[in-house]
Order: sequence, then structure tokens, then C-alpha cells
Amino acid sequence: MYRINKQDAIYAMSPENKPVLTVLSGSTVVFETCDCFEDQIRTADTDFGELDWNRINPATGPVYVEGAEPGDMLAVHIQKIDIAEQGVMVTGPGLGVAGAEFTENVIRMIPVQDGHAVLSDSLRIPINPMIGVIGTAPAEESISCGTPGDHGGNMDCKQIREGSTLFLPVNVPGALFALGDLHAAMADGEVAVCGVEIPGEVTVKIDVVKGEKWPLPMIINEEHIITVASEVELDKAADRAVVNMVHFLNEEAGMDKAEATFLLSLAGDVRICQIVDPLKTARVELPRKYINSRIL
Repeated sequence: MYRINKQDAIYAMSPENKPVLTVLSGSTVVFETCDCFEDQIRTADTDFGELDWNRINPATGPVYVEGAEPGDMLAVHIQKIDIAEQGVMVTGPGLGVAGAEFTENVIRMIPVQDGHAVLSDSLRIPINPMIGVIGTAPAEESISCGTPGDHGGNMDCKQIREGSTLFLPVNVPGALFALGDLHAAMADGEVAVCGVEIPGEVTVKIDVVKGEKWPLPMIINEEHIITVASEVELDKAADRAVVNMVHFLNEEAGMDKAEATFLLSLAGDVRICQIVDPLKTARVELPRKYINSRIL
């Protein structure tokens, strides 16, 4: 098992990033991560003006996976997410969906106790640890870790959790895979521009998959097969997630496009991942029971 510490951080997914670790396909790697503020916020009275905003949304890595070539897929099996005992949330003017409702910034430290995020004495929310930023290097450009895309990135999808396998494109030799931005709890939408932002450790097994042309990113877990798409406008992201699933069912499960579309209209849920990043992210969740016998 390999390990990468949180000091090995990047702020953009880029083909120019130098790998901090080289592994074989099938290797298990533990990624230590900072929170999305790179652990700069220690108390609720931290001055926003003192934060280094060039150090936001760091991802730990990248990892070079031997044998991964452009056109392959990377299968990232998320085995374990361990989180710290306290996270942080922020909101304020210009932040998130309701930013116009605020005249000053608000920081709140959020303890994690007995499987709950403690928002107040009367509000305890069950945790659902997940990974906000996870991806591979784009083919040519550098994309900020704060922005999602077809390479992955800041998708803020709560289904990227323990027990899920995330499939990502390999755009450059070695894939240059990295992850960060853990949340102890987060709902669909991430409307405050954050979940419970928290440091932690993630254990993943990384496999190279050759000969498949899936519409990526995709997620498979014990319950669902999921397509994910990001666009400037949320409705376009949702549309593309649907079309991606139709193509997947047609090409991989042998359904004609009409049958696939009917199935999605009856059993496929279109959901919002996040609406606060430079691109909005949507997903389609289809229960595995409808296609297990065909492909899985």
C-alpha cells in the first residue's frame, strides 16, 4: 500500500503536473487531504481577508499509473474515507446561491460527533463522507481544482463515497490522478458553496481499464449506475447526463435508444450534484437491478 501526504498538493488538474508517486494498475493508495481551505480556518473568528485564496480546493497528488494511456479508463475503487473530528462551513456575500442575503461573512466550526455533524444544539445531521474534487489531467489545458468537467474535478457529487467506483478518462500517459476536498456531510446542490469541509484520508484501489468507451465520468456502487455531466447551465448538464446514460444503455447493455429512454423516464432519477461552481453538475441514477443481467 502506498501513501501520499497532504503537502503534495496541486491546485489545477494539468498535463504539466509532475507526479509525486508512480504505481502499477491494481495498486492501493492512501491520500491524506487538507480541507478545501487548505486547513487555513482554525476558528470561527478567522478573518476572511487573511486567507490565501490561491490555496483553495487543493487536491493531493497526482499519481502516475503505469500502463494508463490516452483512451483508457481509470477505475477508482473508493475503499475508505476517514475524516477528522471537526470541519468548517462558510457563507457570506457573493457566496453560494443565497449570497445576496448576507452583508457579512459567517464562519462556523462543525464538530463531528457520534456519526453526526453538529450544526447547533438542536441540529445534528447524519454524516455522509464524500469526495468533492477527484479527477485526472485534461489532455491539453490546465483546469482549476475548483472547476468540474469531463476529466472529473470539483464535481461535488455525494455518490463519490465509500463503496463506489468512479470511472474517469485517461487523457495523458499515466492519467495523473489526484483527489481532495472531503466533506463530512453535504446535500445535493451544495447551496452554501460548501459542505462540512474537513481534512481526512481516502484509501482507493486504482485499476486501468482498456477497450471501453463509456461516457465519462461514471459511478457504479451497490445500488446504482450513474452518469455525471458538468456544463455552464444546469439544464444542459442534466440533459447531457441523460443522453450519456442513453448512449451507455444502447452501446453497453444492448438496449435500443427508445427502450433506454423509456427506462430512464420510469426508473432513472435526474439529480443535482452542485450549483455553485463555475460549471454546474448533474447526474442520472439508474438502479442496477435493471441492467445487472446485461453488463454487470
